[in-house]
Amino acid sequence: MSDKTIREQLHETALKAPHSAGVYLWRNAEGTVIYVGKAKVLKNRLSSYFSGQKNIKTQLLIANAVSIEYIVTANEYEALLLENNLIKKYSPRYNICLKDGKSYPVIRITNEEFPKIYRTRTVHHDGSQYYGPFPDVYALDTFLETIFKLYPLRRCRTFKSRSSPCLYYHMGQCKAPCCKKITKESYTEYFGEIISLLEGKDDAAIERLKTEMRAAADELNFEKAARLRDGINALNVLHNQNIVESFDENDSDYIAYWREGELVSFTVLKIRNGKLLGRNNFREISLNEDDELVAEFMNAYYNSPDQIPPYIYVSTSAMLPKTTTEPSQTDELPKASLASNEASQSQNAASATSDAAETPEDTRGDVNRWLHDTYGVDSQIILVTDDIPSAPRHKAAIQMATQNAHEDIIRRLRERGDTPAMEELKDRLHLDRLPIRIEGFDIAHIGGKWPVASLISFYNGNPDKKNYRYFRLKTTDGLIDDFASMREAVTRRYTRLLNEGADMPDLLLIDGGIGQVNAVDAVIKALGLDIPIAGLAKRDEEIWRPHTSEPICLPKRSDALRLLQRVRDETHRFATSRNQRLRTKENVVSIFMELPGVGEKRALTLQKKYTTLENLCKQKPADIAETIKIKEEDAADMLAFAYELLEIRNEKKAEQKLSLIKAGTTKELAAEAGRLAGLADEALGL
Repeated sequence: MSDKTIREQLHETALKAPHSAGVYLWRNAEGTVIYVGKAKVLKNRLSSYFSGQKNIKTQLLIANAVSIEYIVTANEYEALLLENNLIKKYSPRYNICLKDGKSYPVIRITNEEFPKIYRTRTVHHDGSQYYGPFPDVYALDTFLETIFKLYPLRRCRTFKSRSSPCLYYHMGQCKAPCCKKITKESYTEYFGEIISLLEGKDDAAIERLKTEMRAAADELNFEKAARLRDGINALNVLHNQNIVESFDENDSDYIAYWREGELVSFTVLKIRNGKLLGRNNFREISLNEDDELVAEFMNAYYNSPDQIPPYIYVSTSAMLPKTTTEPSQTDELPKASLASNEASQSQNAASATSDAAETPEDTRGDVNRWLHDTYGVDSQIILVTDDIPSAPRHKAAIQMATQNAHEDIIRRLRERGDTPAMEELKDRLHLDRLPIRIEGFDIAHIGGKWPVASLISFYNGNPDKKNYRYFRLKTTDGLIDDFASMREAVTRRYTRLLNEGADMPDLLLIDGGIGQVNAVDAVIKALGLDIPIAGLAKRDEEIWRPHTSEPICLPKRSDALRLLQRVRDETHRFATSRNQRLRTKENVVSIFMELPGVGEKRALTLQKKYTTLENLCKQKPADIAETIKIKEEDAADMLAFAYELLEIRNEKKAEQKLSLIKAGTTKELAAEAGRLAGLADEALGL
């Protein structure tokens, strides 16, 4: 069965879906559920997958599916509950199933009669206490080492009664609770102090450490003093990483996300008693729409009443309808009403309103209602955006969460090598092989001066900076001719690779349109090479292949387009930075330094008296000789060289001026040609 036939069957199923709320399931060829979604109107939502130009994540879903099932519900709220249950049951690949993606360790205090403290990356829901995560692993290890030196805690993996204590007891580093040499009350007292340290409540404990450090230094026990100093520093680092002051004392969560294609990273900041005590990152793969991502995440994240704070701040304005007028309060929005008449109104409106017109406010209200009905918790879901008045601390917290989510996405792209983007690029550009090595070129100059070509290299979808190069262009110095500049840079690069017998790239990306692409293609063919070429035009982000009349246009969320944009932006950054360095160097170095027999001191003297090379050429040899204290014969030779240098500079200026005129004329001609073509179309009635 062809892909076209499968698509037609899927489309037919969508068109036959009812005009009611419900949940739909996409299955692959093996019968596995790969996506679960909800809709206010099933027919509208399912039909939308097959209408218009879809983004890459929707194309990916349709390409992997062979059947659609749906379950009708009485209203959208019931659909939300059913969707949540089905996601937890099937764990679909393209839904948020809340796989904990944090890469940082945490401190665990076990839930035992005689607890143990250690660092771990695994969280067990067994009543243990967790603190963190902590990005600085070295600081965390130093802190734990200090804790074990200050408190005689057990080190054994499993606690069991023993007849004789272990070596740690004889070293004075454990009180041997396994041999009943310490009571439970005395042992638990240690952990009260440790928890106070972790929560930043016990300043006296830090002062005790400082006092002990000074005493060790006075006793010339510098090793112990250094150990205690490192422990204090580690404790300060941990506090700086995990405790943020200036929040109000209300318990709250701040939820933000960052998305790249199907990849979504969520960050949750947990504020308890006015302090930021935890930051959790969750890595997900989801094909859901942006306005439903946060709701889907919250359904998966909150699974017990004690986990849900009274205030939940979210980063997306997509949950709020654009026509809603927000109240003037600065800190919070009113609770979503749970009245049954509103629910019935929403249900009645569902049959008359298309899925595309769903109000995001309904989504927020449904989540609020779900929290109330399932866990008996009345929490406020509060939006924090630039368009809604909010206290600065809330915006700062959301920005922090968003930044953490963005950084996690960057790490994920780096870890996976951006293979999906390369695979999509291979398919959309019809390449013979995966573009593992991509090389990009760009030209930078200021009015034709200091022309530089940058070459950057991406390997496996990520920058490979050791293979970055730049070319100081020779044939177009003082001229504005991007085509000639690109031809020179490409010729020099690949002639050298040919001579060295080096590997060629899998794709060559040009920052420009069809003109630059064709110019480079001519060079590549003249060298007898077969390197695929593409150009990315900045204006509309169109992709041009050699000798084509129409560009390739990819969706804005396309992984392939994102990869090309990264390569293009990096070539531009690298070329511009090099051009700036050349300009700075030329502006700093005096033109008088190029004269024979002139060093820094004489150049400074000539600069102060004559200012420019033109003024110097108007002087007599005797005056110059007197100024810098040289023989008149040497001054005459210097003046003759200055005449030649000035003539060369004037010739370059003339060429540059002519080049600017030509560049302007070319643009004017292109604009005039476009205007005439438009008039011709109008005349023909096109």
